Amino acid sequence: MKKRWHKIKSTRWFALISNKFVIATGAFVVWMLFLDVNSYLIHRELNQELEELEQSIDYYEAEIASDQKQLEELTSDPEKLEKFAREQYWMKKPGETIYIIEE
Repeated sequence: MKKRWHKIKSTRWFALISNKFVIATGAFVVWMLFLDVNSYLIHRELNQELEELEQSIDYYEAEIASDQKQLEELTSDPEKLEKFAREQYWMKKPGETIYIIEE
């Protein structure tokens, strides 16, 4: 058993792995990748969340532009305003009957 242990200790890879600087560097890398508050895993999650938020910003900016265009059309043309009110809120003129057909 002692012979075997002495043979393992004398190999180059064991000397490299048992070096205190290699051990300290390995511990530091493991700490920074997985255990630290600013770890790689946390940064990856935050980057994914940031991408999702940027996509939602783009979506809402497009929705705002669409709504502003529709508002501009409705305020400039009374016929479009009447059509919008009739379609969206089922408003009617006096004496009219509205039939709602669901598909």
